[in-house]
Amino acid sequence: MRKVKVAFFADILVEDFDGAVRTMFQLINRIDTTRFEYLFIYGAGPDKLKGFDSLKIPAITLPINTNYSIGLPFLAQTRLSNKLAQFGADVIHIATPSFLGNFGLDYANRHGLPVISIYHTHFISYVDYYFKYAPVFIKGIKQRIALGHKSFYNRCDKVYVPSESIKTELWEMGIYPTKMKIWKRGIDTRLFSPDKRDTGLIQRLTNNKNPTIIFASRLVWEKNLETLFAIYDQMQTRATPLNFLIVGDGIARQTCETRMKKAIFTGKIDHQHLSVLYASADVFLFPSVSETYGNVVVEAMASGLPCVIADGGGSKDFIERGINGFKCSPYNAADYAEKIDLILNNKPLSAQFSTEGLQCSKQLSWDQLAQTYFDDVNSLVFKQPEQLVLA
Repeated sequence: MRKVKVAFFADILVEDFDGAVRTMFQLINRIDTTRFEYLFIYGAGPDKLKGFDSLKIPAITLPINTNYSIGLPFLAQTRLSNKLAQFGADVIHIATPSFLGNFGLDYANRHGLPVISIYHTHFISYVDYYFKYAPVFIKGIKQRIALGHKSFYNRCDKVYVPSESIKTELWEMGIYPTKMKIWKRGIDTRLFSPDKRDTGLIQRLTNNKNPTIIFASRLVWEKNLETLFAIYDQMQTRATPLNFLIVGDGIARQTCETRMKKAIFTGKIDHQHLSVLYASADVFLFPSVSETYGNVVVEAMASGLPCVIADGGGSKDFIERGINGFKCSPYNAADYAEKIDLILNNKPLSAQFSTEGLQCSKQLSWDQLAQTYFDDVNSLVFKQPEQLVLA
C-alpha cells in the first residue's frame, strides 16, 4: 500500500514552545515513515524539521504578544503552490485558523482534499484580557471570532477537541457536533511522577521548609494573572508562612515580580526540572480560564500534587470537586485561598487528592491518542468516497 501524504500547516513548530506545539510534536515524533509521508509548512521553527520535507515561510511577531508569530502565506504564494503541487497531498492537517491555516483550508477545499484539525487554543477567552481597557469592543470581537471559527471548522472534515466543555462552547458558536471528536491529551507518567519528589530542591530555592504553592505557566495576561496576584495577597495575610513558586516566563513577568515581591521566580525551565518541582511542592494553583485543555494541570496530577484551579476553560473537566482537587469561582481570590488552606491543614484530604489525581492521569496515553490520530488520517483518505456520498 502506498504512503499517505499529509501536508501539515502550523504557524509555530518550535519544540517545547508551549502546550499546543508540544501536542503537535507528540504526533510528529510518532510518525511511521513506512505508512506516512509528511510535508510541514510553518512560520517559526527550524530550517529543517527532523528530516521531514518542510517549507518555512515569512512570519511576523504579534504586537499584543511578542512571544508569538504568525505565518504570512501571501508573501510566499509561488513557493507554496509549487511545493504543494510537487508533494501531492492526500490529507491536509491544520493547526490554527490563522492566515496560514486559512490558506491550507482554501487549498484543500479547492482540490477536494479532506482536512483534519486539532483545536489547540481557545482564542475567544483571550479577548477579555487584551481588551479590558477597551470593553466597548469586547462583544463585537468575540462575535467575529465565533463567526470565524464557525466558518473555518465547519469546512473541516474532522476537528479534535480536548474536552466536553470546549465541545459545548464550539457547538454554541455554530460548529457542527458531527465534525467534532473528543481527543484529549496524553501524559508521560515516567517523566511526571511522585517518585521525582526532592524536598531538598525546594528548600534550596526558598531557603526554608515552609509549605510551597506552585504556579506553572507562561506569564501572559490571559492566564488570569490579576486573580493570581489577589490570591497571593490573600495568602500573605495567613498566619502560616508560605512559599509562592512561579515557574515560567512571558511578557508579564516584570509585572508579576513587582506585584508578588516575596515569590520565587524560576523563569522557563525544562520538563525534567519542572517534574521535580511539581512532585516536591504542596499545592498546584492555576486560576487560568483560557485553557483549551490545561496540560499543566495533568502534569501536576501525575506528579501527585493536589490542585486548586479555576472552574473555567478546558482544565475544569479534570477536577471532581472535593474528590481529586478543588475548582474555584474563577475570579474569587478568597475562594482559592480558602481551598489552599483546607489542603495544607488536612493531610488526609491532601493524600486523597494526590491518589485520585494519579488515577486520573494514568488513563491518558500519548501512544493511544497518536494511534487514533493516524488511524483517522488514514480513514480520511481511503473512506473519502463514502463520506462524500453521505454528505
